[in-house]
Amino acid sequence: MKIEVTMPRMAPEMNSGVLCAWLKGEGDRVQKGEALFEVETEKVVLQVEAECGGTVARLLADEGDEVPVGGVVAVLEDER
Repeated sequence: MKIEVTMPRMAPEMNSGVLCAWLKGEGDRVQKGEALFEVETEKVVLQVEAECGGTVARLLADEGDEVPVGGVVAVLEDER
C-alpha cells in the first residue's frame, strides 16, 4: 500500500516550509518515528518523523524546495 508523506503544519501561522535535507533516500527502509527529512520554517529547522514504517518509494521534492503545508513530498510503500 502506498502512503503519501506530506509537509506538516509545524505552527499555526505556517503556510509552507523549505525541505532542507532528506535523511532517507529512495529504496531506504524507514521505521515509524524515525526522522525522514528536515524542514526549515521562519523560526527553526525541525526533523519530520515517518508516521508509518516502510520503504521510500519516491522522493517528490528536492532539497531547497519550498513546499506548501499538505503538499506531498514523498511516497512510502507500507510494510503491511
